Amino acid sequence: MIDYDDIQAVYLFLLITYTLLFTMTQNRASSKKDLEHLIQTIEKKYVPDKRVELFFIEAIESKKGMHLKGETTSKLAYKELIAEAKKIFPLIEDEVRILPDEVIGTNQWGVIYNSVANLRSKTSHSSELASQLLLGMPVKILDKSEDWFRIQAPEGYIGWISGSVQLFKHKELKAYLAKPKVIVTSQYANSYSKADTHSQSISDIVIGNILTLDDEEDDFYKVTYPNDRVAFIEKQNAQEFNKWLSEIKFTRQSIVNKAKQLMGVPYLWGGSSSKGLDCSGFTKIVCWLHGIIIPRDASQQALCGVEIDNMGDFDNVQKGDLVFFGEKTSKENPKEKVVHVGIYIGNKQFIHANDYIHISSFNPKDKLFDEFNTNRYLRTMRYIGSEGTKGITPIVEHPFYSKD
Repeated sequence: MIDYDDIQAVYLFLLITYTLLFTMTQNRASSKKDLEHLIQTIEKKYVPDKRVELFFIEAIESKKGMHLKGETTSKLAYKELIAEAKKIFPLIEDEVRILPDEVIGTNQWGVIYNSVANLRSKTSHSSELASQLLLGMPVKILDKSEDWFRIQAPEGYIGWISGSVQLFKHKELKAYLAKPKVIVTSQYANSYSKADTHSQSISDIVIGNILTLDDEEDDFYKVTYPNDRVAFIEKQNAQEFNKWLSEIKFTRQSIVNKAKQLMGVPYLWGGSSSKGLDCSGFTKIVCWLHGIIIPRDASQQALCGVEIDNMGDFDNVQKGDLVFFGEKTSKENPKEKVVHVGIYIGNKQFIHANDYIHISSFNPKDKLFDEFNTNRYLRTMRYIGSEGTKGITPIVEHPFYSKD
């Protein structure tokens, strides 16, 4: 005979088991959502700009439990994330890399040894050109993948580089920085194997390059590259770095003069050297040629300095101020978008990188009138007088260049 009491008991057991499993699954799913929300919150708090700080972390569920996997350069973000995540999943597995880590070893610094080094967004020569670095620039090594190094430039920009960088331990970098230097002041030149322009060329050099000064011979400086190549460069193409730094003045007219020195250089997306420039690479190198380090992109540069104008009347705008362009906020566009930058040179004219470095005007009566950019003008920011404030750092105050 069928025992209905036993059947009822089995049914009740299965129902309770199913309910418990369903509840556990729902709670686990809810907890994972809480964890993902936590990751997003931590990211917004500590890493609002992934161009200068890394934070790529995700919550992964497996048969063994919940895992946090990824990488970040922010120790503060990591510390808070782990502490809060354990409140949600006490046994959560921590698989987050804090960069730089043991993959790099002790060589956590480097110096660029080619005249211009290309910084890529990914570990591929066909990937986007994110920026460029100049010979003599110190960089922080964050990660390694086969022949590629993920580095951070002095202005904070992060990307991948293949070749072009000589690795250093921290003490070795300080010893290198303490040596006397020369800076290239000509737009383009060459270095040679002897103090003779008819001797073998060692490499090309461009404006803003910095090399170690070893000696002088007639009209040449004897220099050493960061990767120990020895060469000679003509004195007319360079200047002793400390002398140059003491003489260069960050003034309105000097900014205009340096900007005009680069007239005609072709536009290059990601370019920030005299071999090719994009809009923010242009303003960046003009400031660099005054011993000033500023952010890489126009949207970052627009957050620095003091706002002078946002109406477009230019009554208070002066030579050397930076003018920014893009999309203003509106109902359809709740977030402003800065996409272009130039340098004001007076008389309602500005110089910028668009096809090539040239001068345009806000004045409809001027033959150089730029209707397109005039219509998307956002604001003018003044950097002069703001040296040492956020994003506008004299090279002598920058930690990457510290000799101590």
